[in-house]
Amino acid sequence: MKHCGTKTIETGRLVLRQFSVDDAHAMYQNWASDPDVTRYLTWSTYTNVEDSRAVLADWVAAYEKANYYMWAIVLKSHGSDPIGSISAVKLDDAIDAVEIGYCIGKAWWRQGVTSEALSAVMDFFFDEVGANRVAARHDTNNPHSGMVMRKCGMKYEGTLRSADRNNQGICDISCYALLRSER
Repeated sequence: MKHCGTKTIETGRLVLRQFSVDDAHAMYQNWASDPDVTRYLTWSTYTNVEDSRAVLADWVAAYEKANYYMWAIVLKSHGSDPIGSISAVKLDDAIDAVEIGYCIGKAWWRQGVTSEALSAVMDFFFDEVGANRVAARHDTNNPHSGMVMRKCGMKYEGTLRSADRNNQGICDISCYALLRSER
């Protein structure tokens, strides 16, 4: 793959951009402090804005790497504050594969925002980075995440039993992917 780092992506309703440490309050307020949002994630619900600030400092430092992809999801009609995040959680250059993870504040669930962001990031990885496979997975108890993946054209590949751990404990995961040849 031809890694190029986290570039700004714009869609009809969204700007996907790099985070800054100044996003700490919005991150904390909009999604990271909400146990409903973090229920099926691998990181714990934040208890204060300093948790957000510390994570953001690490993310901002990592933007120097060409193979680091972490976007703030900004709804144009909401100003410049991020309402969620989307990122490459795993890269496999040997097979030109990317796995994407995302989360968004509860106030924006079921409005097509996450699928719009995922679709744009999938296009970015296929068209600019040269990925052959873009994948995502979700806890089977979180079917709405799978709906986002299917809406973006990903195909269900199977369920792995007791294959991951999140804030609910050990869980089964449903796996989805789209190949470049299937676009």
